[in-house]
Amino acid sequence: MSAHDILDRTQIDQQLRTLPHWRYRQGGLVTVYKLENGRAALDFIAAAGDLAEESNHHPDLDWRYDRVFLRLTSHDAGGEVTTRDISAAASLSELAERLGADARPQEYRSFALAADTRHPEQISGLWKTALGYKEGWQGELVDPFGRGPNVWFQQTGTPAESRLHLDVYYPLSDIGPVVAAAADAGGVLDDAHAPSWTIATDADGNRICLCTEHPDNENGPEGA
Repeated sequence: MSAHDILDRTQIDQQLRTLPHWRYRQGGLVTVYKLENGRAALDFIAAAGDLAEESNHHPDLDWRYDRVFLRLTSHDAGGEVTTRDISAAASLSELAERLGADARPQEYRSFALAADTRHPEQISGLWKTALGYKEGWQGELVDPFGRGPNVWFQQTGTPAESRLHLDVYYPLSDIGPVVAAAADAGGVLDDAHAPSWTIATDADGNRICLCTEHPDNENGPEGA
């Protein structure tokens, strides 16, 4: 395989078995590293930058005091996961272990904004223009700089009264306690598609889909 080979979901899952620090999330590989303090986090970032320059493959990175949030995807392959991302993840894992970083992939929170509509093509252009987004590889709208949430349009003949909802993504290993906590917080649950996604509805009828990286959910909730 060449360094630019795109991986399908089965191949990604196979590779992740050797990368316990990482998770697959919304088309990319993600993790969080906790360092001793902010100075140590900056040292990690500098070393990660050196690795990125050496390989000419750069992660999306967000520094929050003693935590570094990382996301890997191949922009030159249409934003998909390639063998370059797997190699970069392995190198960053080795760096983290060398610097004493604690891997906390469960802390990587991500969410998407979803809109119910009968005609996605009639409304997506306005959202794309207003947000300054571009079209993603599955037809969703994505921030070209990777900072804002994805926006996708759920085609349905029966749009909900509350047209907008959030899809919040959690590791598959953590979704059980999250769903239980949502119920304790007053959410009315529809778990027909669990563990791929569970619909939690609040007292005003607003919905949040609690989603996982389960393979059945690769294209996002279809009934949320």
